Amino acid sequence: MVYVMDGRILASDHGEDPATTNNRMEFTAMIHGLEMLGPAEEMDVYTDSQLVVNTLTQWAAGWKRNGWKRRDGEVKNLDLVRLAYELFLERPNVRIRWIKAHDGSLWNEYADALSTAYLRSEV
Repeated sequence: MVYVMDGRILASDHGEDPATTNNRMEFTAMIHGLEMLGPAEEMDVYTDSQLVVNTLTQWAAGWKRNGWKRRDGEVKNLDLVRLAYELFLERPNVRIRWIKAHDGSLWNEYADALSTAYLRSEV
């Protein structure tokens, strides 16, 4: 996760959990990013996870109305989905945007490099 304003890195973070999934790490990164923003802050938050974008901007509202259930079963990663959605709702001026992965976007490539930093001995 990288927090950039006017071309300057204000904060960045990375982590690893060998017992997790890619989707859980994507939601965890979104949670950390949203936690960095104040409730009134206006910001575009980019992710290359369509799952995270669609969950927060389209699906979570309905799941919440239905007691955090989907029509065809459980909501996967519900603990992270609920937290990410609540943080998103608390920040009404935040826009969650999708960006294509590995497409040459400087900050997406930087964040991707951070996400695998634990495999290397340097950050």
